[in-house]
Amino acid sequence: MANIQYYDVILKPVITEKSMNLMGEKKYTFLVHPEANKTMIKAAVEKMFEGTKVEKVNTLNIPGKKKRRGMVVGKTAKTKKAIVQLTEDSKEIEIFAGL
Repeated sequence: MANIQYYDVILKPVITEKSMNLMGEKKYTFLVHPEANKTMIKAAVEKMFEGTKVEKVNTLNIPGKKKRRGMVVGKTAKTKKAIVQLTEDSKEIEIFAGL
C-alpha cells in the first residue's frame, strides 16, 4: 500500500440529492483515495475539519465502467466513496453549510 497522508485521503465531497438528504442525519459523503481504509478516513475527517467526531464510516467500492470509442474498448477509473456518520455532539462540516 502506498504511503497516504491524511490530506491525500479525502479527494472531494459528493454533492447529490441523496447525499444532501443524508446531511440532516449528520452523514456526509466523500470521494476518497481507493487504497484508504476506514480508520484512515476517520482520522482524516477529524484532522481536516476541527470539532468533528466521527461515529462510524461506511465505504463503497465502485468499479470502472466499460467505455467504447469506435473499436477501442477501455475502462474508466475505479473510485471509492465514504459515508461518514458524525456523533450528535459533533460540529457540522462547514463546506456543506451553504448548500
